[in-house]
Amino acid sequence: MFLMERDLYKKLLSWQNSENRKPLVLHGARQVGKTHLLKQLGADIVDKQNRSFHYFDFERTPGLNSIFERDLSPQRILNDLSVATNQPIDPETAFVVFDEVQQCPSALTALKQFYQEIPQLSLCAAGSLLGVALGETSYPVGKVTHLDLFPLSFREFLGANGLDLANNFLSTVGPADGGPSELTHSEIWNQLLTYFVVGGLPEAVNAFVESKAQLVEKLHVVRGIQEDLVIAYLADMAKHSGKINSMHLDRLWKNVPAQLQRSQDGAASKFVFKDSVPGLRGYDQLIGPIDWLKSAGLILRVPVVNQAHNPLKAYEKENWFKLLMFDVGLLGSTSRLEPKTILEYNYGSFKGFFAENFVAQELLTSGVKDLFSWREGASEVEFVHSVENQVVPIEVKSGMSGKTRSLATFINKYSPKLAVVLSGKRSIELSDSHKTGTKILKAPLYMAGEVDRLVKTILQ
Repeated sequence: MFLMERDLYKKLLSWQNSENRKPLVLHGARQVGKTHLLKQLGADIVDKQNRSFHYFDFERTPGLNSIFERDLSPQRILNDLSVATNQPIDPETAFVVFDEVQQCPSALTALKQFYQEIPQLSLCAAGSLLGVALGETSYPVGKVTHLDLFPLSFREFLGANGLDLANNFLSTVGPADGGPSELTHSEIWNQLLTYFVVGGLPEAVNAFVESKAQLVEKLHVVRGIQEDLVIAYLADMAKHSGKINSMHLDRLWKNVPAQLQRSQDGAASKFVFKDSVPGLRGYDQLIGPIDWLKSAGLILRVPVVNQAHNPLKAYEKENWFKLLMFDVGLLGSTSRLEPKTILEYNYGSFKGFFAENFVAQELLTSGVKDLFSWREGASEVEFVHSVENQVVPIEVKSGMSGKTRSLATFINKYSPKLAVVLSGKRSIELSDSHKTGTKILKAPLYMAGEVDRLVKTILQ
């Protein structure tokens, strides 16, 4: 696999170089590139800083668990790990990774002792099902730093394909620039449709970049890899949740695209519990599988609020939410939409679901922590979140045009300082709503990952 530049790598370096460093916990679904990124950091540390790198995989080497059974004394653990690998681990110069740490909950608990007794050690814990394991072990609250790794963002996808100029353009352009030229917009838009097929899972992106075939043929190769990945995810469910529970997880996960199709207006609707999993009805019976999939990073759960005041979380209802796929490429794969159909962008209202799923991914990857959807009566805005203590609505339109009546209702009721409209139009413009004083930022759909940057600049 070629070296993919990930934006999170800079944050890893910043953590590594910090003087007041806590142990790091790296979250992320399986196959998003956690191990690859940590090994890249380890190799760079060895090469550039003349330090040592020690990698321990608790899934591949289950015998490591016994080292943590006696007690959680950090120095004793390091001594035993040194003997087991015949490599001395010096806390002053070592970078240590505990991978798939969910297989050894005691190792996760031990992070607190490592922070308190050997704070100079660079120690990172990671795991594809770490979120699932957290409910079953003593977690070192306040003693660790957290980072989340998602599938490659659209900008990272552009970079992986050698389109650095397009990547740089997206990260710097703003309303004052007036948007891209027709040619630039067409090129980036076509890349966006390709990203809708490929998604951001590194194995799929790598296959796409490495292939020398024609575009449609390359995409069929990618689709085969995605289908294999889906089988691997389902195997994870069976392995870690039991036969009966895994059947529920399987059906619920595959039901997400069907849930999206229930809506007729192109916006993902509130999750409907009835008939989503045969034999299970209602929130109480389904919340377990939903929480498992969310904790495993395989779905995005977006709460629906019926008020748009800060704090938005105060208006969240436990059983009122939307579910989206964690990777837009897998949305296409599990929906059985042919790559050529996605490239032609001719699949009715389902375009809206792809657009919404994409925007949610981009917002979360860019650092948005709490993402909500707003609905009052018949009006719905796809996303709202708080920036600089201001509630900002984000309307998502999959095409070149589209009415924004729900956004107008939101603006008339709440008079936000800023509202955002993402669509297929190429212009990037900032205008005023003379009635309420609300500024409206309009930008192409592929700018979703830059919304937070633009919003913060405008609100300053």
